[in-house]
Amino acid sequence: MRSVNKVVLLGHLAADPETKVTQLGHKMAKFKIVTNRDWRSSDGEHHQSTDYHKIVAWKKLGEACLEFLKKGSAVYLEGRIMNRSFDDKEGKKRLTTEIVADVINFISYKKSKNGEEINLIEVPA
Repeated sequence: MRSVNKVVLLGHLAADPETKVTQLGHKMAKFKIVTNRDWRSSDGEHHQSTDYHKIVAWKKLGEACLEFLKKGSAVYLEGRIMNRSFDDKEGKKRLTTEIVADVINFISYKKSKNGEEINLIEVPA
């Protein structure tokens, strides 16, 4: 049986991307995307929840993120969920979940006479 590990997110950066270099010298960008969900309860009250997603982008895709993205930038991305463990500074085992980006589209909004115009810039991996 074939399995699928696919994530699609549309959100905004919570902070500027950070650069990391692995022990083997591979460059990556790490950043968090914020997504919001709005709904009304049965009594008509408005609710909103916010989720933060850890994103990792490798090589040229990561370099493009570092060059063009900043806090508040809108992005559409596709990727996969990756769970990993690591030892923290005190030597305790920690678990984390990240989204490894395969496709990132930078979204720019422009106001025009006809309303809001949305432009997508796709960055190849």
